[in-house]
Amino acid sequence: MLDWILELDKNIFIFLNSLGSESFDGLWLVITRQTSWIPFFLIILYLIYKKIGLKQSLFLLLFVAVLITFSDQITNVFKRGFERQRPCNNPEIMSFIRIVQKRDSFSFFSGHAANTMAVATFLYFIFKNQFKYLGFLFIWPLVFAYSRIYLGLHYPTDILSGFLFGAVSGFVMFKIYKALQSKFFPTEA
Repeated sequence: MLDWILELDKNIFIFLNSLGSESFDGLWLVITRQTSWIPFFLIILYLIYKKIGLKQSLFLLLFVAVLITFSDQITNVFKRGFERQRPCNNPEIMSFIRIVQKRDSFSFFSGHAANTMAVATFLYFIFKNQFKYLGFLFIWPLVFAYSRIYLGLHYPTDILSGFLFGAVSGFVMFKIYKALQSKFFPTEA
């Protein structure tokens, strides 16, 4: 069964990766770079600040920093534990896939997918009743994670596992945040 899943994963990766073209490689390289998202982060931060004020925004940012650190470190534990080769390093397929970017680290599971989904989930549960179209926030992890397939760096199961881990981490951090928020900001929670 596991072999069948891994074969399917590889075939889906090959299909999705083959949809790319050189004319879009530059765009996907920009999308996959965390610093390219700084304007997006600043807009989100501004909206949060306008909604909850400076003290609670700083409190929330502390949780986001802890969440990203936790997610990133657990991702590294999994990568070292599973030692799954990235598609760009897989000798079975590397001769016929599009390799736009190369990394020597391991693949399972995607830190980009885990971190972005964790933050999106965390923010969604905090602000879902205050921002009408907040569900669109999940476009960010989807696009960001697809860039990893496009570039030849992750298989779909790396992405889906990262999303699952990120969603669970983000929800758990939301619960911790709400519990502590009511202690530090009892009238504002």
